[in-house]
Amino acid sequence: MTLDLQAAYAQEAPSAENAAPRNATLIFNGRAGGSERFSPDMLVEGLHALGYHPVYRATDDEADIEAALQDVSGAVFVAGGDGTIRATALHLAGRSGVCLGLIPMGTANNIARTLGITGDPLEVIAAYAGGKTAPLDLGRVTAPWGEDLFLEACGCGAFADVLAEYDPEEGKSPLRAAGALVSTLRDLAPPALALTIDGQAQPLRHHAVLEVMNTHATGPRLRLAPNASPCDGQLNLVRVDAEERDGILAYLSALARGEFDALPSVQNDTVTRAGIPYVGQAFHVDGEVRPPQPGVSGKVQIEVWAGALRVLLPAQGQQEG
Repeated sequence: MTLDLQAAYAQEAPSAENAAPRNATLIFNGRAGGSERFSPDMLVEGLHALGYHPVYRATDDEADIEAALQDVSGAVFVAGGDGTIRATALHLAGRSGVCLGLIPMGTANNIARTLGITGDPLEVIAAYAGGKTAPLDLGRVTAPWGEDLFLEACGCGAFADVLAEYDPEEGKSPLRAAGALVSTLRDLAPPALALTIDGQAQPLRHHAVLEVMNTHATGPRLRLAPNASPCDGQLNLVRVDAEERDGILAYLSALARGEFDALPSVQNDTVTRAGIPYVGQAFHVDGEVRPPQPGVSGKVQIEVWAGALRVLLPAQGQQEG
């Protein structure tokens, strides 16, 4: 996959050849998948080869990330999974003079895969030679529970209900996740909601899945919006009609093929703003759960924060889908 970025958005990244050393910070999550094979010293050496003078910061939690990013400038390279990348991006959002570089070392790597950043960490670093920078969008959420930002997705319905029952804070367990999915789909009875899309009121509908996507996938590589781009200044609103839903096997097959939005019951629209009535249902914001609040009502407003920060992309020939 190659991102179709407008030329006005893309800027050449400085070349390492004949260039003065550049500031860089390396955020490294030692608990991410693959961290046992690639040490921070190996990544620092790879960044040195590109002309950077990186400062290495070990991080085990979000408090460590916040402390490491207080006075950074230049490039911030993140070696970790989606959670570490998200925490870093949210702390850097709105700052000038910084650029985010992803070194995916997680399990799903939804953010990096959407941007065409794949391969082992040293291959990814090498591919940044001659790369470009581009704007990276975030999603803003204003809801009865407060304000949030997301990098991948925010939504309600089946996936949010699964996360609420699965409780990712208890650790990863595919068996527990499968049980939560079966239970949720069996008992799913979504409320009728009248959305507002870019200021236009929509008919009252029951949505089995309602996701506002900034990347192709969320969670365990659920590719709900195969054509979404976090660099286009828009979000993708994915709706599954609960009254005309397809079979579970059809959904699983379409997800595996990357054709989820081609199913008859699925609608995928590009939007800049979406209003979702809140009737106390569970929501998720990336991998975090906003649990049900029975008896609470209001509206969840979601909008794109276009170009919230800049991200480094590999050279064109190095990107893969």
